[in-house]
Amino acid sequence: MQNRSVARFAVPVGVVGIVLLLVVPLPPAMLDVLIVVNITASLVILLTSMYVQKPLDFSVFPSLILVFTLFRLGLNVASTRLVLGQGFAGEVIDAFGHFVVGGSLVIGLVIFLILVVIQFVVITNGAGRVAEVGARFTLDAMPGKQMAIDADLNSGLIDEDTARRRRAEVSAEADFYGAMDGGSKFVKGDAIAGIVITVINLVGGFAIGMVQMGMSAGEAIERFSLLTVGDGLVTQIPALLLSVSTGIVVTRATAEGDMGTAAASQLTQSRTALLVAGGAAVALALLPGMPKLPFLAVGGALLVAGQRIGAREKAEAAAAAEPAVAEVAAPSAETPEQLIEQMRVHTLEILLAPDLVDLVGTGPDQDLLARVRALRHKVALDLGIVVPPVRTRDSVDLPPSTYVVRVAGVEVGRGQAPPGRVLALGDDLAALPGTAVSEPVFGLPGKWVPAELRHAAEISGATVVDRVSVLVTHLSALVHDHAARLLGREDVRVLTEGVKQVNPSVVEELVPALLSLGEVQRVLQGLLVEQVPIRDLGRIYEALTLRARVSTDPEGLVEAARSALGPALAAPYVQEGALRVLTLEPVLEHQLAENLRPGDQGSQLLVDPQRLDTVLAQLRAAVGRAEAEGRGVVLACSPAIRPALRRLVALADPRLPVLSYSEVTAAGVQVDTVGVVNGDHAIAA
Repeated sequence: MQNRSVARFAVPVGVVGIVLLLVVPLPPAMLDVLIVVNITASLVILLTSMYVQKPLDFSVFPSLILVFTLFRLGLNVASTRLVLGQGFAGEVIDAFGHFVVGGSLVIGLVIFLILVVIQFVVITNGAGRVAEVGARFTLDAMPGKQMAIDADLNSGLIDEDTARRRRAEVSAEADFYGAMDGGSKFVKGDAIAGIVITVINLVGGFAIGMVQMGMSAGEAIERFSLLTVGDGLVTQIPALLLSVSTGIVVTRATAEGDMGTAAASQLTQSRTALLVAGGAAVALALLPGMPKLPFLAVGGALLVAGQRIGAREKAEAAAAAEPAVAEVAAPSAETPEQLIEQMRVHTLEILLAPDLVDLVGTGPDQDLLARVRALRHKVALDLGIVVPPVRTRDSVDLPPSTYVVRVAGVEVGRGQAPPGRVLALGDDLAALPGTAVSEPVFGLPGKWVPAELRHAAEISGATVVDRVSVLVTHLSALVHDHAARLLGREDVRVLTEGVKQVNPSVVEELVPALLSLGEVQRVLQGLLVEQVPIRDLGRIYEALTLRARVSTDPEGLVEAARSALGPALAAPYVQEGALRVLTLEPVLEHQLAENLRPGDQGSQLLVDPQRLDTVLAQLRAAVGRAEAEGRGVVLACSPAIRPALRRLVALADPRLPVLSYSEVTAAGVQVDTVGVVNGDHAIAA
């Protein structure tokens, strides 16, 4: 706690002290201490910038640039006051002026100018340009990154806390690069100020030595000019370190490790490159007049390093081959248990082409299994069912880059996820390379572009989605569409036992006294077919208990359960406090009620095919208009015909909800009628 309090007040006190440097004279000994602090702190900042894994780990760096720029300017003012006033500015500046440059004014000026050129022309300009481009690209990519986070949240790949943290990181990244763009201007201005201050000190010292102190021109130059050059070197070296730190931070493009580790691993990844470079160094040693020892030493070191990398690669290849050889050599005795396991039909499985097996890994683009687990968690919270474990295996029968999703051994969806590519979604993708495709869930236009063009695609305004996200989003949609098939008898038993722990009387009264477990399963499946969550099982079982005393007709049981859920049915479709509904013209609704007939699979509507086609066409048109406006609609009808009408509407648009009037009014929200369908023409509301 004490350390935190000290750190809290250290920086404000330090800034106030820097301001005092501009107006309060310092003794030479104190100036020596502050100069050493400046050099050491600049070195610490440089090393810290090398060891951070990503720029945001050093988010305070733009502020440090401003503080240390002001610190150096304060030291310049203090040293100038001592040089011109006393002809002595401490031992550090004196050492730089005499020992470091050998007491030669020409050598000192040359070294000073070289440092200024390196800092101002090379490092500062380059770092400033990178910071400017990074800030612009980061700001342009923000909408795409935010949309990708929303897509991952909606598909269940991440939870709300993770989405909130990722949004904060995106915002912090944009703020950081914007601050670095401005911070680089401080470094550039510091270099210019150093040149101006040095020139002023040279002229002022020469004038003071000759006019006020009566020195000769040679004495004035020897005394004041060397101190001025030493002062310039003392301030330019920390400025150069800070400029290098700026360049390192804004050019970091990897978060896999610190700069030293990443450089060592990447520079030694190619054995051929080291061998060729070593051979070239040895060849240069053979040229006449060339020094033999340096070239031979460097070339020999590179050749030895290349040989060691080759030996290491062979050892790793041999170690990887040993398990495969052992597996081939082992006899494959197929036991009955193994055959039964191979024969078993899995409830939910993903088949991957051989080139997609890399999706099952630990990298950021290879976390398929982890994201499937997150999807199961989200589906449980959304629909109230426990998705069975997803079996993932490869299949040599699939075309390259293809995946298949199966439910109970039957293919329900297929898509592509080419290796080394990401899916760019948007309307303006002509400038991006790749084959035009349609996103498998929403049918959005897109292109599979090379992964290295991800940043360019985001800048162009496209939403970029990685391969795993595409597959998991597709799987999520398929799970919701086939939730009824995924709910097995054993799953219903587990769910019922869960209700029994908190509400035993309801379960004991219903199962098996009134309904069997199979009949309860059929009711729950009927709800899931219409995307009705079954999380509130206690309320559903209470409604089934009352209805089952009158009739065990499955359709009546489903409607009783829907009635018990009440407002929860319409709530997902309420937008901006209003529920937009399509209704049937009263004459048409009366005719449909008269043509309602019972059947083995529930009630059926006997409608003339031509009239039915007209009704379905009008519904499709009305839904299309609503989607064009970015709004959803539901179809409302009388409770008597709702189940049969829902089965007919599914032929035109399976995703159009069909609610009864009682379910619509139970929502307790404003109802906006957006269209009336009469079977002949739609009447706009």
